[in-house]
This record gives sequence, C-alpha cells and structure tokens, in this order.
Amino acid sequence: MTSSRTTRLRSIGGSTAALALAAALVAGCAESASAVGGGGGGDGIDYGATKDDYIAAFENLDPIQLYTQSPAPQGSATGVPVEKYLDRITEWSGGKITFDVAYSNAVAPPAEIDNALMDGRLDLAHVIPQYEPSEYPATTALIDSSFASLQTPVLGPLQSNAWANDVAFATPEIVAEYEDKGLKLLLPAYNSGSNGLFCATERRDLASTRGAQVTASGLAINAEVASLGATPVSIAYTELFEALERGIADCSVTSFTVGMLGGFLGQTPQVVIDPDAGVAVGWGGMAMSAGAWEELPLVAQQLIWDSLAVYVQSNIEDKILPNTADGMKEVLAANGTVGPYADDARAALAAENERLLDAQRTNAAFDDGDAFVDRIGTSTEKWTSTLSELGYEDVSYDEFATWYSPEALDLDDYSAKVYEEIFLPHRPA
Repeated sequence: MTSSRTTRLRSIGGSTAALALAAALVAGCAESASAVGGGGGGDGIDYGATKDDYIAAFENLDPIQLYTQSPAPQGSATGVPVEKYLDRITEWSGGKITFDVAYSNAVAPPAEIDNALMDGRLDLAHVIPQYEPSEYPATTALIDSSFASLQTPVLGPLQSNAWANDVAFATPEIVAEYEDKGLKLLLPAYNSGSNGLFCATERRDLASTRGAQVTASGLAINAEVASLGATPVSIAYTELFEALERGIADCSVTSFTVGMLGGFLGQTPQVVIDPDAGVAVGWGGMAMSAGAWEELPLVAQQLIWDSLAVYVQSNIEDKILPNTADGMKEVLAANGTVGPYADDARAALAAENERLLDAQRTNAAFDDGDAFVDRIGTSTEKWTSTLSELGYEDVSYDEFATWYSPEALDLDDYSAKVYEEIFLPHRPA
C-alpha cells in the first residue's frame, strides 16, 4: 500500500484506531470485507430511515472524506448517476461524508481502477471487469451472458439492470473475485442499454451481414458477430466516428448511449435490435477499497449502501432512456429504422447465444456452472414478471422517440423493488 492511505486516514478523524488501521493497511494486513456484514463499528440505523434520521445519526461523528473518480467530465450527462449518488450520500450525512472527485478517470484509466482501489489512490470507484477477463472470470461469464436480457426500450433496461445484480450477489465466485483483491463489492452490474447492430445500410439477413466489418468488443460479442458471417474488428471508441464515416467499418455493435456520445448515429441509421436474439452488452460495477470500507462507522456503510438505489435509478432515467429517445430521433431523421433480423440471421444468432450460455455450464470459474446458468434463467423470468406486476409496459422503438419524456415513466417503485429484493439482504448490519 502507498503512504497516501495513511495521510488520508489522519485527515478523516485522527483517532488512535484510525492510525492503527492505517499502519495495518500500509503493512498490507487489512482483511477483506465480508459479503454482508459491516465491521466499522458504532450504532447503525434501520432501513427506511428518513433523511433527518440519518443526519441525526451522523451528528456526533467525525467528518469523513473519500477519494473517488467519475468516468465523465464534471456536469456531463453521462456523469449524472455518479454525481447524484455522491450528492445523496453527502446530503443525507449532513455533510459529514464528502468526496474528493477526479473527473474523466483522471486517477486511473478503466483497466487500472481496481489497482487504484487496492493501492489506496481511490476509496470508491467504478470497476470495469471486461477489461481484465482473466482477473474476473466469473464476472466476465455474467457479462458474456447478458444477451439473455429483454431487448425492448422500456422493459429491457429495467430488467437487465436488475437481474444481473440479482445473479451476481447469489453467485459466491463473483463476490469472491472482488474480496480476494481487497475490494468491497457494492454494485455488481450496470449497463448503458441494449446493444444493437448499427449500420450505414440495411443488413438484416445473412446475405447482407456476411463479410461486413463490424466494430465489436468482448469475446461474446465477437462470437455473435462472427455467427452472422461478419468480421469483428476492434476500434477504439474515440475512433469510431471516423472509422464509420470513412467506411473502414460497415457497422458497430453498440448502444444508443454510445452512439449519442460518439455522434455517429446519423451515419449508421439502419439498426437491428431483435426481441428474440439479443447481443451481449458491456457492464461495469462499483466497489470500494476494503480497507476504506472497514474503517467506516456502520451508519456510514449503511448510507453508502442504501444510496445505491439512487445510482441504479439515475443510470436508467438520466442516461439510458433519454439517450435512447434522442438516438431514435437521430435515426429517424436520417431515414433509418429499428427492426429485427430476418429469420436466417435470427436463427444463427440465437444458436450462437445458446452455445455461449451452455458453455458456462462447464466454465472452470464456477464450482457449479449448471447452477449459475439456471440462476440466469430464473432471475430473468422473475424480473420480467416483477416489472409486469409493477405496471410497467413497453412501446416500440419508433414510438419511444416521441412517447418518452422524464414524466412518462416513474421509476420510484422500480428502484425501491430492486433495492428491497436484491440489495437489502446484503445491507451492513
């Protein structure tokens, strides 16, 4: 560990216990946080506590400062979920928990964020396991199975941002991948919405997809692209616009969110998103340094945990849904369409997805791969039913462009249900 952790702990409270823990961390002796319990000490607070209850519980505690980073520039649309999450924690702690935020991944690039958490440069941050699949084989298996999600504009992001977390917490190997690195897993999975095949010209059957150059990332997506007879190519996100504009690539497997950020939807207005043959998506997670987590008073751990519902909801209502609506408007303005694959391409992709999912049954990352795959099936079905019970309904992508507004969809019931069903059982106590 670096000496920065010692300095940070002194600035938080300066207590003998904090200094002792700092010394232990520098010596590399800190233990990993448990999957459920909190070891920070002090009195906790019941779930459902009000803002005033939380502020009162923090009244006699020393100030706490945590170091974190956002993947986005300050004030940008893509950074809203992070900023809302951090603001909620600061506000509900009565200002006792504050964050020193580095924007645009200024402390560590995506592939090194977990290292920054481990060596003390960061206390709280997003982790992107797909950049290090050999380090997170069980988590990568979950990401590679994400094609199992619904592919529709409303229920799709609601279901996919629920079931993945449900399965992650129920899979010991996924939690252990973080614990073994000295990390406390907070949010196993969030995404940017369904991936589709975004092309300059219509490519819905195997005759038209065969031989196409398609930008893709990740083993599962590469395999799915290849199943269509296309050639997956790796192109950096910052170069996608030019690659598509110059015809270096014919299509991109991406989401409306990435398309809006990259500004290339006008060049790729022919979109394929098939309700019966999904494509895997890239996911990120959120974690804390186990050392920083274990030092926190119990009530601080509980507030950080309870506030995860704010992040989950904001990721959907402030990022995925508006980007999908704005993206659809650009697609339609360019005389584009969103539709399913032709029968032959759908059958080819569905067969590849079945093969990919079946391969997880013998994945060495799991003691019981059958249980992992069965868990995915059970959870996806459960959350599809739950959304129906909560009264959420879908519209087509074309309709979504004009139907959606921030007032059109109230996600409060959704986020409360996700928290109570998935996160509450693991709340620090």
